[in-house]
Amino acid sequence: MMKQKHFILSACIATALASGAGALKAQTVTGATSAIATIGNINEAPRVNRVVTYVSVTMLPKTHLAVVAKASSSVPLANETKMDHLQLVLKPSASRMASMEAMIANQHNPSSPQFQKWLTPEQFGEYFGVVDNDIAAVTSWLTAQGFTVNNVYPNKAQIDFSGTVAQVNQAFHTQENIYTLGTEKHLANANDISIPAALQPVVAGVIGLDDFHPTALHTASKSKIAQWSASKKRFAPAVTQKAKGSEVAGEAIPFSDGLRGLVPNDMVTMYGIRTIRNNGMTGKGITIAVVEDGDMAPADWANFVSQFNLGQYGGTFNLINPAPTSGPNNCTDPSVAIFGEEPETILDAEWATAIAPGANIEVASCSSFTADLSGYVTTNFFGGTFIAATNLVNSATRPDIISASYGFGEFEVGSAAKTAIDLMWAQADAEGISVFVSAGDSGSNPSFNNGVISGEYGNTAIDANAFGTSPHDTVVGGTDLADVLDGTTSQYFDPTPSVVGGSALSYVPEIPWNTSCGNGVAATAAGYSGAVAFCLNALAHDPNGDYLTSEGTSGGPSSVDAKPAWQRQVYNAAVDQSRDVPDVALFGGSYGDYTSVIICTAAYPCTPGWTGPVELVAGTSLSSPMFAGIQALIDQGLAARGLPIDQGNAAPTLYALAAEEYGSATGPTPASLATCNANNGAAGTSSCVFHNVTRGSNSTQCVDEVPEVSTPNCYIYGAYGQPGLRGTGFHVGLTSVDAAPTTYGPGNKAYGAQPGWSFTSGLGSVNATNLLIAWRAFDHAPPAAPQ
Repeated sequence: MMKQKHFILSACIATALASGAGALKAQTVTGATSAIATIGNINEAPRVNRVVTYVSVTMLPKTHLAVVAKASSSVPLANETKMDHLQLVLKPSASRMASMEAMIANQHNPSSPQFQKWLTPEQFGEYFGVVDNDIAAVTSWLTAQGFTVNNVYPNKAQIDFSGTVAQVNQAFHTQENIYTLGTEKHLANANDISIPAALQPVVAGVIGLDDFHPTALHTASKSKIAQWSASKKRFAPAVTQKAKGSEVAGEAIPFSDGLRGLVPNDMVTMYGIRTIRNNGMTGKGITIAVVEDGDMAPADWANFVSQFNLGQYGGTFNLINPAPTSGPNNCTDPSVAIFGEEPETILDAEWATAIAPGANIEVASCSSFTADLSGYVTTNFFGGTFIAATNLVNSATRPDIISASYGFGEFEVGSAAKTAIDLMWAQADAEGISVFVSAGDSGSNPSFNNGVISGEYGNTAIDANAFGTSPHDTVVGGTDLADVLDGTTSQYFDPTPSVVGGSALSYVPEIPWNTSCGNGVAATAAGYSGAVAFCLNALAHDPNGDYLTSEGTSGGPSSVDAKPAWQRQVYNAAVDQSRDVPDVALFGGSYGDYTSVIICTAAYPCTPGWTGPVELVAGTSLSSPMFAGIQALIDQGLAARGLPIDQGNAAPTLYALAAEEYGSATGPTPASLATCNANNGAAGTSSCVFHNVTRGSNSTQCVDEVPEVSTPNCYIYGAYGQPGLRGTGFHVGLTSVDAAPTTYGPGNKAYGAQPGWSFTSGLGSVNATNLLIAWRAFDHAPPAAPQ
């Protein structure tokens, strides 16, 4: 049966390629009436049914961060300190949550009358939020404690309020302190908060009581500044920068003399975009919002569009600071004049455009700080990024697609913040917004961006990005191009590339992005028996541990969110009960940092003929906005057949299509599982929707320092200093699925690529043309109109 399905899908793709993609029609507008008609009883009784008093209080578990116990010191925060725009997270009833999940599942089911009948924020709040009487009880209590209630969001799931530290301490029975952790100082509450027991049924907690903000995954320190050599047709470093990780052993790897900077046309070729672009699919009419906590100069985007000849497609750029629908504005502009340019923002905006040059790009940014830098606008865990995203999702004018390149492991996030994130992405899904989130840039634990995985603050070597583990968004991991390590560059890239035009000749085999010595493909290329032997060689050349790194694509199981039904259906889905990430992957970076992408910035503008230095960047911060761009092409292509533009969370459809190509979780595997292996490159894969990444790993380096620091899930292979393995001293290892590993190999590394789904690359990368054709078939699109 699976072989037959793949044959039919392949035939459909072949026919569509022969006949063209069809012309764009006006979007079909569908109301939400039928979506909510079958929800059931919406007249829920109030759950606050007792007098709100402090005679009886209830502690809310996991509402403070365990990491503060590792602080070397703490001092109380001054009572008069302002705490602005805190978010009280409301807790919908279990029955409403069940109804919400059932409705969203039907919104993604082509056989359901609720299929793609998306809601407005007000409808979401009316049917799945907390009832008005309960909200009134909560806001009355907040006001009685001296807080200012700024607004209740339309989703009826969060309340924005402000106050002082003294009011917070008294109302929530906690103590706000300044903690010293290593060289950093952080604001956090000392214990789990408590509230009147009468409010417990409807309150999940408060976010903003600590300031542990994840930074953008891409930072300036990760960029390379390079100069184009017209004679060598490649880039050379223009600024001397410290090598990291794998580069210490680079003498054994066949790198060319210079650096490779990929351009938009390279991705267009590699990911099968050219055919549908030639048929008019450019993202026209689709709005992609990249949510940020920093701004960029609009001239950077214009420079990028001009340099790569993308202006012909008619895309637009808009820089916005989304305000809430009512009440005081909690979104302050993180202006370039005050904060400077944010490299993450530039990367996100430019590379969403690179894939969908006809789309409307919105940089939606909110600062975590006041304009005069006198304090925080919000101490929300995800800071301005969360505020930008939640204000967009609750606004009257919403984007079709959101991309977020921010992340931190679930270990670092309190229960209230996680509840708020998950509700926000569920609301976005119910409204038809497709959300893409970067997996992270530090192997099996995304909390160590620009660092090395460690158990210093109680972490293990395994975690997953809390911003993406909701079942209502699609997490995008990063791949590496295997041609350099395989010695096949001449097969896949033009020997005399044109930078503006690109040099990729076809799809290029991919492996998981992993810059550490845990990269088994690099180990093989260098002549070693495996990653451990490769790492021991690196250790011999790096006796002080200066080049240790955990940099690579992230992935792992959620410790909070359960596995959705759609994730169980594909071959080799993890046998667990967790929401597992990533879902898909696109190019993110390379071993030895040989291959990156070009961005145009104010500091390093792109110039005709590449006469000046440029900035080369990498990371899953690139992968997410690129997939958002692909979704814009899909949305426009579906609208061209009279279907709704908005698709909601892409993941359920992606997994359904992958089950056809890779096989289901049970039963025989189809021939297409082997055909669509990424290792095949362009050979025989022209009909594949996915490129299945099956070799390599995202198992990266990890460290501990016994007896002070022990890192679970870290296989120790060496030590710096004496006496040695697992004795007192500084140790280095590779991440493992075993809590206390004594061996390391394919069966226990965290994690290895494999056929079907994997923790390294999810379902793999995609061919955008074939994905559009398959998606149209899945959505029962009518045939193209006669020309």
